[in-house]
Amino acid sequence: MKTLKIERITQQGSLSAQIARQLEASIANGQIAVGDKLPTESELCDMFGVSRTAVREAIAHLRSLGLIETRRGIGTRVIQTRQAAPSPARRISAHTVEDILHVLELRLTLEPRAAALAAERHDEEDVQRLESAHAAFMEAVKQGRQARHEDYQFHHALIEATHNPFFMAFYEPLSQEAIPRARLVDHELNVEAARRYLEMVAGEHQAILDAVLSRDPERAEQAVRQHFSRARQTYSAYR
Repeated sequence: MKTLKIERITQQGSLSAQIARQLEASIANGQIAVGDKLPTESELCDMFGVSRTAVREAIAHLRSLGLIETRRGIGTRVIQTRQAAPSPARRISAHTVEDILHVLELRLTLEPRAAALAAERHDEEDVQRLESAHAAFMEAVKQGRQARHEDYQFHHALIEATHNPFFMAFYEPLSQEAIPRARLVDHELNVEAARRYLEMVAGEHQAILDAVLSRDPERAEQAVRQHFSRARQTYSAYR
């Protein structure tokens, strides 16, 4: 295996998360190829300057992403270079899946254009609403909640920023049921995968927010289109 380019870990933030990010990057860029074994726990401790506990937590995280596997007597090796897209639930009933996909189809028609208008027309009050809604979503995810209400409020603020009352009249009757996760019951959820799924959603929301606040209607429209296209692909897999 090639010599890894490793940065020593700082004491700020989660040690295991810093280790996991560096190892994940090394796997993604091919420094550690599929089939290669990771360094041993002792070697990783020396490389990063951390305890075995931090290394074991990082390894467990990479395993949860499906990037590595550990076999007794063989060690830990890479099995794929990119994590599978996280899914929010173990299973979803066929009827629920169809309802979710119908709503996503509607929103994919409506919200990209709304985002473009929001980028052109938003005022300071809209900025405050959008930033507050995004911060609330991030905090809900951090607390391990499903952030259904916070997700709806972010998109509600986006629609409101169009300053077109007919967009809002069309959107509001959907209520929180517009959010796919609002249709899922708790026993269907895969807690760890759902957390990673929401982290991905948070990144997509950030891209939308950045484009809107930059007054870039084309980028805002594309960011929302990608957001809903990805969601549609995710939930289509449950058919």
